[in-house]
Amino acid sequence: MLSYAVKRVALAGLILITVMLAMYGLVFLVPGDPASVALGPRASPALKAALTERMGLDQPVLVQVGRFFTAALRGDLGHDVWSNRPVTEMILETFPKTLILGTVALGWAAVAGIAIGCLSVAFRDSFADRLLGILSVAFISVPAFVIAIYALLVFAVWLNWLPAIGAGTPGDFASQARALILPAFAIGLPWVGYLARLVRASLLEVMGAPHIRTARAFGLPEMTILGRYALRVAIVPVISILAVGFGAVLSSAVFVETVFTRPGIGTLMTTAVEKRNFPVVMGCVLFMTAFYLLVVTAADLLIARLDPRVRDAFRS
Repeated sequence: MLSYAVKRVALAGLILITVMLAMYGLVFLVPGDPASVALGPRASPALKAALTERMGLDQPVLVQVGRFFTAALRGDLGHDVWSNRPVTEMILETFPKTLILGTVALGWAAVAGIAIGCLSVAFRDSFADRLLGILSVAFISVPAFVIAIYALLVFAVWLNWLPAIGAGTPGDFASQARALILPAFAIGLPWVGYLARLVRASLLEVMGAPHIRTARAFGLPEMTILGRYALRVAIVPVISILAVGFGAVLSSAVFVETVFTRPGIGTLMTTAVEKRNFPVVMGCVLFMTAFYLLVVTAADLLIARLDPRVRDAFRS
């Protein structure tokens, strides 16, 4: 297990370094120099030169990359071009809001998706199974930002049940919870369908296993077998998908936070892109990549702990 953990952590570190190199290289592919793009065409040459020097872009490329890596390893992601605030500080202020949104969205999607998948297996090949299958595929097919727009139109504008924008009143838990419902619904709904189909397929495979046939031979009720014995085995691939899905949920949050004008790392990144604020954009991308790799690596280690065949396959 220790050897598997070391290899997984080393692989995550290699991926992170590759992302850092690719992200830094993209800065040089932008037409014109970053200082001119950020300040606009009317900025004076002196102002452009000062910003270029402050961003460290007047140094040789290898020196810039080395300084970027060294600073990033210390947790220093640079400074905002406009406010000169540390990018790390700005990310740590906004990311908890995005993390709460993503956790709630994926949490309710996991509960609903697992429940629908279990119901589909319990009533397999029936009308209810076919109906749940159609709904699951429909949920998967609709992008999160489309769901967000229509949910905003129906529940906030037409019915006036929920707030349309913002994250609620600071310090008021009820207000913040109400403001969280629509964004979490928009992000989580596609994952309900995906997890439901995954759980159904995994359960159908497990239901033919010898220990399930033994449980049936002892006369246990079908729902008890499904929930107590089959689901414990079938849930293993779901853990891996949830870890991968967390990265997709964070990506969806970028669009959903824009639709609902919620403060978060998605809104921070969108604003930075509009203003050509490269240090903030690079810092947000690097931070979210590192967090995503952390979640996926933790999920892989958990799966390897639950299923020794995974680490054995990795060793071979």
